[in-house]
Amino acid sequence: MHKIKSYLQPFLHWLIIGATFFFLAGALHRHWQGVLAIRITNAGWWHLAIAFGITIISLLWAGAVWGIILQELQQPAHLKWAVPVFLKANIAKYLPGNIWHFYWRVIACKQQGFMVTAAIVSVVLEALLMAASALLFGLGGSVANYGIVPILVLISIAITIHPKILNPIVTKLSQAKAKSLSPESLDNNGWQMTRYPGKVWLGEIVFLIFRTAGFIFTVWAIAPISLPDLPILIGAFGLAWLLGLIIPGAPGGAGVFEVTAIAILQQHFAISLILGFVALYRLMSTLAELLGAGLGVLLERFWLLEMPKKPNIL
Repeated sequence: MHKIKSYLQPFLHWLIIGATFFFLAGALHRHWQGVLAIRITNAGWWHLAIAFGITIISLLWAGAVWGIILQELQQPAHLKWAVPVFLKANIAKYLPGNIWHFYWRVIACKQQGFMVTAAIVSVVLEALLMAASALLFGLGGSVANYGIVPILVLISIAITIHPKILNPIVTKLSQAKAKSLSPESLDNNGWQMTRYPGKVWLGEIVFLIFRTAGFIFTVWAIAPISLPDLPILIGAFGLAWLLGLIIPGAPGGAGVFEVTAIAILQQHFAISLILGFVALYRLMSTLAELLGAGLGVLLERFWLLEMPKKPNIL
């Protein structure tokens, strides 16, 4: 069964990419005239600039939250180290597989002397809390009724991240992966979480607030937004961002995010406008992440001068 799964995984990756590309290409073909008619006013460019700045801030914030997660796992991670590492590794999420940004952060932690198990736990916990925050936005912002299942998922996550449950579960799940990197780093007594990560979860919620605001300002750059539109946009972004995060094989959620946003928003906006929203947001967020990677290099060189020991990071 494992061999079959390994054999089919690359095909699943290309199937997801092919299906999303086919859907987006078809929508663009049907509505290309409306897309070409979109114009950005002077005020729209200001909205887009605000969206870009907010997205940069969200990346800096996310890097700091990851550093705090490592601290909660008893690792001496200085935020002036964690933020540049996060920014530089983040761009790797656009590589096939959508996991390489996690991998390079684990390697950076190992080079810094942190426990590999703690590093793996940090990226797993971060992704879990990001997904929970996005689900919270999707449920709270949307006017649609998604039933009881998403609420049960949120409750399950809230219970699972309690240290008494999280510590033993993640220890078992992370041991197999940690062995392939550093068998000697499996002393799990050095990373145990000692308190409920409510502060970290709040940090991820703030991160999603930044990202959602960036999306809303991007939409506002193209079309006027009324107050009743905000819950719809918040819910659509939360669910689209969630699926882009959790569906395997989509680098950076590309395609999955766009298809989900179109499916949700098509009842409220013209398809041509939605295509403009998602294309512009993808371009803006990718450029922000590229700039963030460069900013990570600059911050590393500037901040590490003030630190007693320069860590060997990527």
